[in-house]
Amino acid sequence: MTADSGAAHWLVTGAAGMLGQDVLAVLADAGIKATGLGRADLDITDPAAVRAAVDGVGVVVNCAAWTDVDGAETAEDAATAVNGAAVRVLAAACAAAGARLLHISTDYVLPGDASQPYGEDARTSPVNAYGRSKLVGEQAVAELLPHDGYVVRTAWLYGEHGPNFVATMLKLAAQRDTLDVVDDQHGQPTWSYALARRLVELGLAALDGRAPGGVYHGTASGRTTWLGLARESYRLSGLDPERIRPTTSAAFVRPAVRPSFSVLAHDRWAAAGLPPLPDWRDQLTEALATPGFTALSRTARDGRAG
Repeated sequence: MTADSGAAHWLVTGAAGMLGQDVLAVLADAGIKATGLGRADLDITDPAAVRAAVDGVGVVVNCAAWTDVDGAETAEDAATAVNGAAVRVLAAACAAAGARLLHISTDYVLPGDASQPYGEDARTSPVNAYGRSKLVGEQAVAELLPHDGYVVRTAWLYGEHGPNFVATMLKLAAQRDTLDVVDDQHGQPTWSYALARRLVELGLAALDGRAPGGVYHGTASGRTTWLGLARESYRLSGLDPERIRPTTSAAFVRPAVRPSFSVLAHDRWAAAGLPPLPDWRDQLTEALATPGFTALSRTARDGRAG
């Protein structure tokens, strides 16, 4: 990955979040000039502020989002203002500036009731308010940027720079002898840094005219359940995976319905000349070797239950 095609300046919104920080790190490693703006720096619902931020930018990576899935159930208008209306503002600014937009979306726009991986053109039918809010954003990108808009759906994201399932499991390993984890939800655990690398590759391909606009699925290859992810995290960290016990979603009732099947197909990457992201186990192995996760694993092994 080089900066040859990245002479254009990049903008990363939601830059203080887990994925945003990783995108900025990948861009810096590639020698690509980028500006990162967090919530305190840019109100993405403000058209004038967004236009000013996008002016002179070649690629925008939109990592800004309302991510409180359960909270959206009682605040759907607020969630849609960020995940939907603000994305329309951003897409309009990109269209006016001639910038490419890489917008991060979610598997939650899909019904989650399939038995085979969802293709990029699968029927959308969200089962909760968060999914509905994200679908509004997808539709805005498709309408305003049919050629220069890229919707990248991801799921089961974890990384060093924010709260996530893998980190929680390792922290709890030092506090509890056993944990109950659901084994009836299927998905593709995806390391945020691996997704960040792919987003930069996609942006460079977009600048070169090698990547058609549209929907891409930015999740790991393979599939597992939350139980499978927890046990593999323990195994790779030198902990006994049998300390994780299977249970069902009925044991963890949440305000927002979760899709039971979040496995996505990755056929669209070929159109951009890119392979699917690596298998989830390979990503997890690489992630757990990074300093932040290594420290969590060490604490987990040294804990009273280790």
